[in-house]
Amino acid sequence: MFNFDIQGMLIRIPALLLAFTVHELFHGLTAYVLGDSTAKNDGRLSLNPIRHIDLIGFIFILLFRFGWAKPVMVNLSNLKNPKWDYALISVAGPLSNIIMAFIGTMVVFPLVTFGTIAGGGIVAMLLTEFVFINIVLAVFNMLPFPPLDGSKFFSVWLPDNLYHSFHANFGRVGFLILIVLMITGTTANIIGPIINAIFTALIGIANNIYSVML
Repeated sequence: MFNFDIQGMLIRIPALLLAFTVHELFHGLTAYVLGDSTAKNDGRLSLNPIRHIDLIGFIFILLFRFGWAKPVMVNLSNLKNPKWDYALISVAGPLSNIIMAFIGTMVVFPLVTFGTIAGGGIVAMLLTEFVFINIVLAVFNMLPFPPLDGSKFFSVWLPDNLYHSFHANFGRVGFLILIVLMITGTTANIIGPIINAIFTALIGIANNIYSVML
């Protein structure tokens, strides 16, 4: 997992900064729309990466392919339906990554297929990395283990008593399970096929759209 690939890092840095920034921004925007202004008051409704990036977490993801951003704080008491609204706030981050992956695919597809601009190979490389990073972030964050977004989304289907017990007692255990799964490579085996399926689907969608347009 340890990686000193300088060229790879230079390609990943801008992609990761944008992917993390928009991911956290969408959490904050969704919370704000649903009635909680905590993220706004904390300055998190911003496209400035400095507002969202945790330096240690960012270094970790560059070196070990596992990292984190600053979490967006949510005051559940400001939400009309805390349980379901919190699930929507949580899923907004991964959804933003899928949207960015789709946009990136639509931009990179003609570069790879038609070579439409000078230096398109370098741009295509950057955009392909951007697409891949966003898909990985979306899929990984939807795993049902705290503190990942998926734990808030999937737990919403539990009865209220189990829901509160899950978030009160499973946090540390869920994180340890996640670490074990990552160390053993189980996480990659679980999400790898999903990542590949989404990537293939986006390429197929882009191909169909451009086939109609051209």
